[in-house]
Amino acid sequence: MAQAAQHGPLARAGSWMNTDGRPHPRENRLAFLTLALGAAAAITAIFSGLHIISAWVGVAGLLAGGWTQMHSATTAQRFVTVIGLGAAGVGLYIGLANGGFWNGWLD
Repeated sequence: MAQAAQHGPLARAGSWMNTDGRPHPRENRLAFLTLALGAAAAITAIFSGLHIISAWVGVAGLLAGGWTQMHSATTAQRFVTVIGLGAAGVGLYIGLANGGFWNGWLD
């Protein structure tokens, strides 16, 4: 089986995001930033007292994810970005349902 061993640029550790064989450090960082923001929004959405953080982090995750999706170069980057976008959307929607962005802070 000649395809079993890779000796090219894909053989390096951490290169699973660069499936086209070229490095994309900015796009990789943005994809993982979207994933981190989505995870933070989804985790803070579990606690109803953190709805303001959840809503704002969810918006930031959706904006970062939208930008990343437009500039992604590989399928792996798009996969990570879509997971982060989904989590950010869930965090945003639950944060809005629990009180929204301000909840009386501007009254």
